[in-house]
Amino acid sequence: MRSAIIVFPGSNRDRDMQLALRQASGQEPHMVWHKDTDMPEVDLIVVPGGFSYGDYLRAGAMGALSPAMRTVKERSGKGVPVLGVCNGFQILTEAGMLPGALMRNAGLKFICKQVHLRVESAQTVFTSGYAQGQVIRVPVAHNDGNYFADPDTLKHLEDRDLIAFRYVDAEGAESEGSNPNGSQMNIAGIYNESRTVLGLMPHPEDAIDPLHGGIEGKGLFHGLAQALN
Repeated sequence: MRSAIIVFPGSNRDRDMQLALRQASGQEPHMVWHKDTDMPEVDLIVVPGGFSYGDYLRAGAMGALSPAMRTVKERSGKGVPVLGVCNGFQILTEAGMLPGALMRNAGLKFICKQVHLRVESAQTVFTSGYAQGQVIRVPVAHNDGNYFADPDTLKHLEDRDLIAFRYVDAEGAESEGSNPNGSQMNIAGIYNESRTVLGLMPHPEDAIDPLHGGIEGKGLFHGLAQALN
């Protein structure tokens, strides 16, 4: 699996993502600076976490206008899968590649902790390494992870099976207590219409080594590597 990671000023999870992709695929990801539009041909593009442009204006707003994102949109339009994690999710919504918006956490505080997620659909290139309804444990680290969309968009996401992950408790049940940021419908990640773009707030790339507290993020990357080889 050939992959590319877009690197912005303020990215801080790009190297974590590089390690996760290298471990899963056995190939070195291309690190693409945000001003570069000459991206090599790849099977997967990743927009990583961090604080692109220092989150000035609002999280992801400036990153969405970077020259490299024009190439990301073009490749996505041709069917190349795109994964956006945390700030990458924010950038994808700001770029119009995913619906809705990521707002300030309901508690108005930065959140950094382990959370449980339920895999809502295993029928995509991103989740083929998991089982339907499987509960995984991965970390979150964000200030603006409160997913918001209008009622029609939320209904469309639900009806079209475009909700990728939900925040749940360890037993897989949705509750207010299992929702770390106030996201509507406990949404932790969503797909675009063709399920070739995934945005999620939690960090599976930081759950690939037992020394970091768990390896349940591996399923995403190893599933991608198998599906895209």
